[in-house]
Amino acid sequence: MFAVVTPEKIQLSPGTVVRLLGTWQDYQTLSQQLGDRAATRIKYRPGEILLMVPLAEHGRNANLVADVVKVYLDYLEQDYEAFTPITIELPQESSIEPDYCFYIDNWAAVAGKNRINWGVDPSPDLVIEIDVTSYTKVNDYLPHQVPEVWIFKKNRLEIYCLQDGFYSLQTNSRYFPNIDIIDAIAQCLQVANQRNTSAAIRELRQQLNPKL
Repeated sequence: MFAVVTPEKIQLSPGTVVRLLGTWQDYQTLSQQLGDRAATRIKYRPGEILLMVPLAEHGRNANLVADVVKVYLDYLEQDYEAFTPITIELPQESSIEPDYCFYIDNWAAVAGKNRINWGVDPSPDLVIEIDVTSYTKVNDYLPHQVPEVWIFKKNRLEIYCLQDGFYSLQTNSRYFPNIDIIDAIAQCLQVANQRNTSAAIRELRQQLNPKL
């Protein structure tokens, strides 16, 4: 593993996490330096900047979990908007890049928009984080008041719901109250590991719609 972070150069190997002391201005400078290089993730907490380059496992699992969400939303005939990559910002306070985010209750507020005006438009209803390198903390989403945060860690889904200003670990999702989403994702992951992701998603669709 190697890491190079200078005013002129940022170079990180996959799986590397770098924590730096820094201000919001320092964060903005590093963000501009990174530009559109999606391979490097950047996060700002008050007084701290985190940089990370995901492993291949990270992207694969992010797509799998997001695809499961889409299958169930379609099955429930629920309208939604989905974004990835996206940076959610509150100037001077927080900036975070979820792996995937969904607007479910508030899809109409962002439908057709190419740019979201944070502080005016609502935060996502559901965000998904794949945590392979202990980069994620659910409370990073508190400033943004995201109603539900999923953290996929050690091949298991953790569901956190915002209640009375705090996140609490739940056994099911408010958006899929009658579905054991934790088990559904575990089963899809097992099929994906044994065969491939497309087979896992096809099997899930067939279970929900046997006549297809």
